[in-house]
Amino acid sequence: MQELLAALKRLADRAARDDPAAPGHWLSRFVLLRLLGLVYLMAFATLVNQGPALIGEKGLLPAVGFLDDVARQLGSRAAGFAELPSLFWLSASDGALRAAGFIGVVLSLVVLAGYANALILMVLCALQISVINVGQTFYGFGWELQLVETGFLCIFLCPLFDGRPFPRRPPSVVVVWLLRWLAVRIMWGAGLIKLRGDSCWRDLTCLDFHFETQPIPNPLSPLFHALPGGAHKVGVVFNHLVELAAPFFVFGTRRMRIAAGAAMVALQVILIGSGNLSFLNWLTLVPILACFDDGLWRRLLPARLVARSDSARDAATPSRAHGLTAAVLGVVIVALSVPPVLNMLSGAQIMNTSFTRLPIVNTYGAFGSVGRERAQLVFEGTRDETITPQTQWLPYEFKCQPGDPARRPCWMSPYHYRLDWLLWFAAMGSPRDYPWAVHLVAKLLDADPATLGLLGADPFHGAPPRHIRVDLYRYSFAPRGSKVWWERTRLGPWLPPLERDNQELQDFLHNEGWSP
Repeated sequence: MQELLAALKRLADRAARDDPAAPGHWLSRFVLLRLLGLVYLMAFATLVNQGPALIGEKGLLPAVGFLDDVARQLGSRAAGFAELPSLFWLSASDGALRAAGFIGVVLSLVVLAGYANALILMVLCALQISVINVGQTFYGFGWELQLVETGFLCIFLCPLFDGRPFPRRPPSVVVVWLLRWLAVRIMWGAGLIKLRGDSCWRDLTCLDFHFETQPIPNPLSPLFHALPGGAHKVGVVFNHLVELAAPFFVFGTRRMRIAAGAAMVALQVILIGSGNLSFLNWLTLVPILACFDDGLWRRLLPARLVARSDSARDAATPSRAHGLTAAVLGVVIVALSVPPVLNMLSGAQIMNTSFTRLPIVNTYGAFGSVGRERAQLVFEGTRDETITPQTQWLPYEFKCQPGDPARRPCWMSPYHYRLDWLLWFAAMGSPRDYPWAVHLVAKLLDADPATLGLLGADPFHGAPPRHIRVDLYRYSFAPRGSKVWWERTRLGPWLPPLERDNQELQDFLHNEGWSP
């Protein structure tokens, strides 16, 4: 028994230390936690700004009704909490959503400013889990799960209480390796889903379409789209090498690991520059940064910061309790990684899914298929009492979705306009597939202020229109040198003209459990 206890103590002491081989990870911890704070800030800023209109009491998909339905199906609210852990079981009111958002914003700013401890990161992680478990479609993105897993691992990178930028507790080498393992799984998940998915990833033509058909292009997307076909093929090859080959070198020698990390960083930077993928690529950089040690950061960061890191390292006092916790964490993560790894190896691979109620080890992937044409929804309203061929229809503009062909694509990343993103999906389906879009029309017919706040421009300046219609268009980038950014062709109606007292609309809202 004494020998076993001695072995456990040695294991705990070893896990509590930074990598014993120089140069360590003190600066790495400082940098990646600051980036994590930025990502958390973007996530909770969207909750403050958009949460009530999307999932509030009178939102497009009210969280209150969703939780009531879950409790009813499972038999009780306690059973619902066990299935979908969330603080919003206590209250999912607009005030509760805003309070959670503001708490998240404040704590994110604290982390971004350089002060992070395990308690702060626990609260942020718990809030993120609470939001995604009631956010339904508007929070059904892979990066929401990825933020939970990344934030969860970073809890164990910090002391419990000491929130200084360079605390006296060294970063655990176990947690550093677990972050690298997360980066590997993200890359492999994305790479394998592409090889198994759309044939254009295998014939190297996906980038001929991707920059134009991605959810929300940015001002540089037309330039990437206009590159020669050969450059697009090179881009696909580079993507495959980074997502499939580079991860093997993460666990190699120091030079291999740094080279692999640099390649993965380069891919994320290209993706940030070529499109608006919310905070996905910024978040993916967090575990990738664990591939770099202080030997590299010492060359890149200010000397004053390096000196503070050296001072903390010299005064470091490893904690056996922290080490034992990190060791247990390592065992748990390895065990929970089995289903995601088996999923990646499976021919029926799925992406962006958790296999446990708490999504702390998940499977990831992106763009398994790429559209060849860009379908786009255009919402238009009129004040005319009767629709005639002479009726003038005025378009609503969204914050980032293409609308007016003359309007320049927006910059969004690392922020996220959730309604705009979902409209991209809706354009590829029907109103039956996306009932929240019909609810959006009803809200616009009411000139609901919260809903109008989700838009870029309201042609009726807060007054309710008489009718709204939704048409389906095909959009494509205009040729270089044009006076407009887009060319578009109307394909037909997606939703016919509706007025607020339309009985079919009333019945639809009632059947969905929304106030008609």
